[in-house]
Amino acid sequence: MTDLSRVAARNKLAARPSKEPYWQRMSKGRYLGYRPSTLSAGLGSWLARFNDPDTGRKPGKSLGDYGQLAPNERFDAARRDAERWFEHLAMGGSTQDPTVWQACEVYADGDKEKLRRLSLTVKDQPIAGIKLTRLRESHVKVWRKHLEGMPAITAKRTKRGNGGMKSLEVVTHSRSAATINRDMTMLRAALNAALARGEVPTALAWTNALKPGEAKGRRQIYLDRDQRRALLENLPGDAAALCRGLSLLPLRPGALASLRVHDFDARTGVVLVGTDKANDGRSIKLPEEHVAYFKEQAKGKTPAAPLFAREDGSAWNSDAWKKPIKDAVRAAKLPEGATAYALRHSTITDLIVGGLDTMTVAKLAGTSLAMIERHYGHLRGDHAAKALAGLSL
Repeated sequence: MTDLSRVAARNKLAARPSKEPYWQRMSKGRYLGYRPSTLSAGLGSWLARFNDPDTGRKPGKSLGDYGQLAPNERFDAARRDAERWFEHLAMGGSTQDPTVWQACEVYADGDKEKLRRLSLTVKDQPIAGIKLTRLRESHVKVWRKHLEGMPAITAKRTKRGNGGMKSLEVVTHSRSAATINRDMTMLRAALNAALARGEVPTALAWTNALKPGEAKGRRQIYLDRDQRRALLENLPGDAAALCRGLSLLPLRPGALASLRVHDFDARTGVVLVGTDKANDGRSIKLPEEHVAYFKEQAKGKTPAAPLFAREDGSAWNSDAWKKPIKDAVRAAKLPEGATAYALRHSTITDLIVGGLDTMTVAKLAGTSLAMIERHYGHLRGDHAAKALAGLSL
């Protein structure tokens, strides 16, 4: 068997008509291969082959030509990549080797909102074409830096020029830390899903690179109960149902919109919130009045249907709920700038002021205790004062 570690030995190898590589056994059932180029000055390519003793299959993997390295460094680099792949398979990993974008498409799984957001931030970027097994932290950091420099679209509106011609005007602003976090969450979720499928051996490439930044500033717009009722009264039926749900649970709007009928167990009164931003999912026990409302939303729907659906039966997304909420805010004469997120802020505020401990609020809201303390800890002042008053002798 040829010693592929020696450059001189590789240079003597002739390309085979069958394109069969020259193989070198690394260990039992594990082989590193080299296929010489058919061009006199071309680079040969490296491959790996794994003989699975349990299934009898012999999956292979193309490793590349390592043309960026000196000839005497290519064998060691190919061997390292091959051994990493061998260990991945030995632990039950998938033989599939999708690109980052292919992983995003699988994660979106027909969800138009997820696909839209990933298309805007990932599809046309260099990271999209990188194989998951070749993804490095440096690739993800470059993508994040580009994302941070991308303008966020505030609005699109038709503008009429002097000649009466219409043109589309796109209004943008700098991306906030909160917006960047939301965009990173989507890619992180897609990569974590690929990890769960065994398509990549480790999350090292993105664990630190996609760590959420600190979104500064408190959520200032608070709507009291009367204002929330006024909002609901001025919304069309489907949007009112969604916003009432946001008034009953301290969920992110996207998390509530993602709920399917099968996520709600009417018998136990438990709703299962799937992966939500940095949270890996949680179950929430609903009070009886909430259960009745959720049953009403689930009535007559298939298990896979959106629990809170639009009038046409499709799932809600941020583009769909923005306008009806904005119109209702104006009609109800509520504070300008109130959004779906203001309902989450308002419910969290009410829970804190009502005396619920911050740890439980954090669990219900699907966020960290540190975030709750930072944004809402000041609301606990009255409770602390009452507790201190109880110490009087």
